[in-house]
Amino acid sequence: MTFNTFGHIFRFTTWGESHGEAIGCVVDGVPSLIPLSESDIQPWLDKRRPAQSRYTTQRKESDIVKILSGVFEGKTTGAPVSLIIYNEDRKSKDYETIKDKFRPGHADYTCQAKYGIRDWRGGGRASARETAMRVAAGAIARKILSRRPHPAPRATFSQGEKEITIRGVMIGMGDDFIDRKQWDWKEIHKNPFWCPDAKAAARWAAKLDNIRKEGSSIGAVIEVVAEGVPAGLGAPIYKKLDADLAAAMMSINAVKGVEIGDGMAAAALRGEENADRMRTKGDKTIFLSNHAGGILGGISTGQPVVARFAVKPTSSILQPIETIDVHHQNTTIETRGRHDPCVGIRAVPVGEAMMACVLADHLLLHRAQRG
Repeated sequence: MTFNTFGHIFRFTTWGESHGEAIGCVVDGVPSLIPLSESDIQPWLDKRRPAQSRYTTQRKESDIVKILSGVFEGKTTGAPVSLIIYNEDRKSKDYETIKDKFRPGHADYTCQAKYGIRDWRGGGRASARETAMRVAAGAIARKILSRRPHPAPRATFSQGEKEITIRGVMIGMGDDFIDRKQWDWKEIHKNPFWCPDAKAAARWAAKLDNIRKEGSSIGAVIEVVAEGVPAGLGAPIYKKLDADLAAAMMSINAVKGVEIGDGMAAAALRGEENADRMRTKGDKTIFLSNHAGGILGGISTGQPVVARFAVKPTSSILQPIETIDVHHQNTTIETRGRHDPCVGIRAVPVGEAMMACVLADHLLLHRAQRG
């Protein structure tokens, strides 16, 4: 199986299956002398860890990460950083009754068609279990971003020195969206949905309780905001920052759509409405709006970088669904086991991680070009 690597200078390769012995990743391109330990990575993994509420899968995984290489005396050496997490709560027998059936909406059918074989234990490589290692790689990316000088210290235009912060939220569950006038970053730590609107979170809790009891699932929309990103990351043709962000978010399990800034809504605007007007304040460039999501011509503007992605409903549900089996016979399927009724909840820290990985990669690419 090819194409398990993401990134260019900062790049990571993930390995392992949902119900295998372990999952892991190798992160290459990490600069030397960066302080790094398991304690720098674990808090981000804890955000994604399953069974933290009744609204996520009840698979009990501690997701304790172990650094195997690339760190000596508490600092990165410049060698590949190898990470591993052992799977602790595997119940492969839950899938034995459906191992010859294809779950509609899942990668069962396409993996079988491509490789002629598939790991039916929870989905194998196609399982969202793999995303734990993206979060681990993202934690290392955050360390790189936290140590940067401005990538363009001789730039003519300045947005000032800022720390890069990356935060993800759920802005919609099904067809129920937040009221942006009620946006409060503090609220995301007070509910299980990473929701910035307390009233929306309360509605979603009641809705998801009913969906879970019915043995079904529902989709969600996630927004990831990176603040403090300096101007100058990306390139105008084949290395656009927004193109890499779109690829990163689209690579997350169950994601079916990605927007940057206003995204599809920009098509409904007139030119004068869509334009992010600019002013000068002292030696700083000020934008009066951010319809572009912090990226123009594939290059960051210094505004917050905003990416949004849609997560489809979880494919593994208890509702009977028409399908076929490996013998090409018509049948129905009901998927037992432990699954997220809204996989979008745990996609929030994954989206943050992919944003961090893309920004770290582009920061290193920029340094290689600009010095």
